[in-house]
Amino acid sequence: MKPIAYYITAHGYGHGTRSGDVLRALHRLAPKQPVIVTTDLPNSFLDSRLEGCDNLTFRRGAFDVGLVQKDSIQSDLFQTLEKLEALYAREEELIVQEQNFLRENNVALVVADIPAIPLAAAQRSNIANIAIGNFSWDWIYADYAKTDLHWEFFVEKFRAVYEETDLLLRLPFAPPMEQFPNQKEIPLLASPGIPQRKKIIDISQSDICLEKPWVLLSFTSLDLSFQALENIRAHDDYEFFCVQPMEFPCSCIHSIDRHQVCFADILASCDIIISKPGFGLVSECIVNNKPLIYSDRGNFAEYPYLVEGIEKHLKNVHLPSEQLYAGDFFQALEKIKTAAEPTGFIRRSGAEMIAEELIRFGGS
Repeated sequence: MKPIAYYITAHGYGHGTRSGDVLRALHRLAPKQPVIVTTDLPNSFLDSRLEGCDNLTFRRGAFDVGLVQKDSIQSDLFQTLEKLEALYAREEELIVQEQNFLRENNVALVVADIPAIPLAAAQRSNIANIAIGNFSWDWIYADYAKTDLHWEFFVEKFRAVYEETDLLLRLPFAPPMEQFPNQKEIPLLASPGIPQRKKIIDISQSDICLEKPWVLLSFTSLDLSFQALENIRAHDDYEFFCVQPMEFPCSCIHSIDRHQVCFADILASCDIIISKPGFGLVSECIVNNKPLIYSDRGNFAEYPYLVEGIEKHLKNVHLPSEQLYAGDFFQALEKIKTAAEPTGFIRRSGAEMIAEELIRFGGS
């Protein structure tokens, strides 16, 4: 069988989370289908999500920048522009490099979530190409181009490739994405976790109370001061958790190794989630029926679409970012107890639907 080349942006774990769901579904439906995954996501993250998928091979590579993050909430637009300029100074070199890779490996299909350069390589090589996403980078950058024309060059670069893409598999919580000429609507694709409280207690090096509500601080990184950590310690009616690599030594926040308990199971084990609105996190809260306390996300065009999904499908409370960074969760934790139950319904077979599309295109 000819391989599928699957490219995952390293912009955030949400892209890797949903790609992991797709790749596991693809392995279930076509276990012999070879897939070459190209990404700069950490090996530890990939291992925790793709255990047992023996049809996959991995190579390192980054073909977009996304947004450079100061932490999980704050973006650095100046550094993002610098990195984009450095990347696109090598655009032609990278496209040719990927054309050679696709030819040498006899690739039948290129899938991208959602860098443009691999799609461009596929288009030049007359190879079927599919984009997966709930937003596109030209749309994100267009927001910044309204006040800084330096962004316009990159808006056009991404848009020109997206306009030639064979198919967009459009995920929930998305804008229209009209630059893609052919689209297919995809349901939610997250998978529920399995509660593992006893295992988490057993592997922990500190005392954890089983009877207290468990609160997960779900961020890749979060710059909390000593005073903020002391303020969190004052919420002694709750147990607080985070997932490595984020950790706060000498604090009351228990840091869990995703090698010992996978993220989906950590989330399923907690009673309340505190996070920013991100596609993967929102999706996993929905499938695990977890209430979400969500913070601001700065100037990011995806934010209102995700908030709309949160308000429709989750018990939720908004936590202003200044309260997040101060470790002041008391009001939000009180409000979430009586927050309204969600009224929306969303189908949850997205991973299988995407896998079926990849099998169909890969065999064409």
